[in-house]
Amino acid sequence: MKTTFHPAGSRGHANHGWLNSYHTFSFAGYYNEERIHFGALRVLNDDTVAGGMGFSKHPHDNMEIVSIPLSGDLEHNDSTGRHAIIKQGDVQIMSAGSGITHSEKNANSHAPVEFLQIWVFPKERNIAPRYSQKSFPKAERLNQLTTVVAPDNDNAVWINQNAWFTLGHFTAANTTTYHLNKPESGVYVFVINGEITVNGEKLQKRDGLGMQQVTELTIETHTDTEFLLMEVPMVLHQA
Repeated sequence: MKTTFHPAGSRGHANHGWLNSYHTFSFAGYYNEERIHFGALRVLNDDTVAGGMGFSKHPHDNMEIVSIPLSGDLEHNDSTGRHAIIKQGDVQIMSAGSGITHSEKNANSHAPVEFLQIWVFPKERNIAPRYSQKSFPKAERLNQLTTVVAPDNDNAVWINQNAWFTLGHFTAANTTTYHLNKPESGVYVFVINGEITVNGEKLQKRDGLGMQQVTELTIETHTDTEFLLMEVPMVLHQA
């Protein structure tokens, strides 16, 4: 087993006033040559946007962009005519493909919105842009693993990559096991809240742990906990 530990306090940080952002991997003004990506996982940003503020229209191409609100409401508009509000419990993915323009803003004027923005390199380049959004209510996920992003699961949002994202919401003193879909994949564990031990490695709030050469994870919870598992290819093969 090969592991890479990223403590919460080691992340890049940029506070623009309206946007407070923590970067697990190199992004914008934060650059660390040892933290460019984890396999196909390119960006893991932990963003808080002030009330009424947001990202104006900007382009993307050939990237799978996943948004997971942790609190508040996020408003999405894009060049396909899509307009949606993404709430806590929702997961949104935008397959940018051959090119798309979009904007994201806090849908509320008096309260911040907190969300994870995650980028994954695609399996196939220049596909027609796609959008998907589904709800995974927190109360319905208690003490179980829930697959929310997958290339092969109709209950999850579809991704143009052999990647699987799984949310865990567990009370204290629980143990669960995650079995990898592909033995050659790696898994990046991100603790949203709480404290857990994964294959003997202790993690706290906003810590990240990349794991390779492993076929399953044993996860023990020490407090009420939320975490995200991101299973991704470690070698990129783009068509």
